[in-house]
Amino acid sequence: MKFMTEDGKTALVLGAGGFIGSHMVRRLKEDGYWVRGVDLKRPEFSETEADEFIVGDLTDQLFVERVVVFKGNAGNFYKFVSSKYTQPFDEIYQYAADMGGAGYIFTGEHDADVMNNSATINLNVLNSQRALNDRKCVNKTKIFYSSSACMYPEHNQLDPDNPDCSEDSAYPAAPDSEYGWEKLFSERLYMAYNRNYDIPVRIARFHNIFGPEGTYEGGKEKSPAAICRKVAQVADVGGRIEVWGDGEQTRSFLYIDECIEATRRLMNSDFMGPVNIGSEEMVSINELVDIVSKAAGKPVRRVHKLDAPLGVRGRNSNNDLIREKLGWDYSQTLEEGIQKTYSWILDQVNKKPYSPLHVSV
Repeated sequence: MKFMTEDGKTALVLGAGGFIGSHMVRRLKEDGYWVRGVDLKRPEFSETEADEFIVGDLTDQLFVERVVVFKGNAGNFYKFVSSKYTQPFDEIYQYAADMGGAGYIFTGEHDADVMNNSATINLNVLNSQRALNDRKCVNKTKIFYSSSACMYPEHNQLDPDNPDCSEDSAYPAAPDSEYGWEKLFSERLYMAYNRNYDIPVRIARFHNIFGPEGTYEGGKEKSPAAICRKVAQVADVGGRIEVWGDGEQTRSFLYIDECIEATRRLMNSDFMGPVNIGSEEMVSINELVDIVSKAAGKPVRRVHKLDAPLGVRGRNSNNDLIREKLGWDYSQTLEEGIQKTYSWILDQVNKKPYSPLHVSV
């Protein structure tokens, strides 16, 4: 078994069973890293490419203390016998969180779990890494934290045509959900550990990342995946899909490959952040439905559910800072990303035991 790459690069991906985390594992392997993935579950839609995948609960402090230690032999994971592979990782990518789409975040029914579970994971990661650094008398592990555009103030996102999501607009703070408040708290947590314990951190605020192998049903899916699923399930002619709200709320959406590239650039830079990683191609949800309908090659009728949870009225990434600091900008159009995502979701829908035809949602 090959434990490390020739240059010794190792990475720990937390939340590696999820959408973005599983894609990051794949990219790190392409870049020559030895990768350990950790999550409550393995990836749902493909086999993990991690060298080692450990299933466990990151809200458990003792569990986190174990996984932050690089050990090459999975069989000896709980047996701290050999000292050869008991060093800190070079990099940690922290994606693990209690989260979901608007139907999960904005109803208020999951607020306590969202705040408690996610904050506990981040405290466990930082405290475990700090303790390991002290034991080994090293401080080499760079930690990436995935924050969210949900931490931006609600009052700056009331106008769907002119939302303000520049990084310096974060304060005075007023997120529209407990999910956003937890993300803002955890940003400050990582920066505090950087100041007080010199732990190298990088922080990005993701703006609606989408693509193949993302959750597309079950209540935690984001709007691009939900709309792709709904369009895939309706009849070719005359199908109706449910759209939450009046559809005039605006968002921008970034394809997964672009997100991974920007994150890798951030980790390889000297810039800590926080920085937006998103697209500036803002569209209304009604326009998003039209883009998906075009990708599907079939017209659909929109039925608006006006009492559905929505989040802010408008949100769009501002990429001025990331262009300045990292020289990065997105290259794919929303239409290009939706075409790839719709094709994948259509394939998933057609694999289901029921027929997708003549379904109105």
